[in-house]
Amino acid sequence: MSLLLPKWSAPKNINVVSTTRLNGVSKAPFSSLNLGDHVGDNHNDVVLNREKLITLAQLPTAPTWLNQIHSTKVITLPNSDSVSPPSVDAAYTNTANQVCCVMTADCLPVVICNKEGTEVAAAHAGWRGLLDGILENTVNHFSSTELVAWCGPAIGPTAFEVGDEVKQQFCDKDPQAINAFTPSHNHNKWLANLELLATQRLQSVGVQEVYYSNLCTYSNTEQFFSYRKEGKTGRQATLIWFE
Repeated sequence: MSLLLPKWSAPKNINVVSTTRLNGVSKAPFSSLNLGDHVGDNHNDVVLNREKLITLAQLPTAPTWLNQIHSTKVITLPNSDSVSPPSVDAAYTNTANQVCCVMTADCLPVVICNKEGTEVAAAHAGWRGLLDGILENTVNHFSSTELVAWCGPAIGPTAFEVGDEVKQQFCDKDPQAINAFTPSHNHNKWLANLELLATQRLQSVGVQEVYYSNLCTYSNTEQFFSYRKEGKTGRQATLIWFE
């Protein structure tokens, strides 16, 4: 299995892995390392893929999988609530070896840590969550103010076409968002830069160090799942924890 490791200025005890779609057991159209149990894949195959991830990524514990709903809800782990999986779009922890995890297939996965290496979070940031404030809500869970973020593989700025209404909603919230949209060749359509939109939101709440994978899921479906390109497809995951 190919695992991606970010290049960023996190403390040495911070661990992050981002998966690809390679070397799992799921069959087409979920081939092959699908980690999403909500997309119509064979349940047993997903279980095997998740077990394989624990081993190959040397996770200290099994991740807490989320039921992502494009909300601004953040859960603190470990979670004593009996609802599983929790319906939230970000996970935060200040407990060592607690794995925070989000799944994506074009949306932007964002991991955040503090400079002391004692707090981490993972957020699922599609355009709706970005607009409504999922990243701001995630940052607000940190007690530290010196934070670093990394944006994982997502649909890139040359592929993510949106309508006027999406651009307008972002610009109504923050006028500088206009810089994240360029005209598409299609009439009244725009190409949106999720990484730039995320950076603007993170910087607005004091996160000045933001790093990127610069990998586009839409243009590289040999390596990544892309919901917008493929429709029925799997999910990759981005995970963070500290030792």
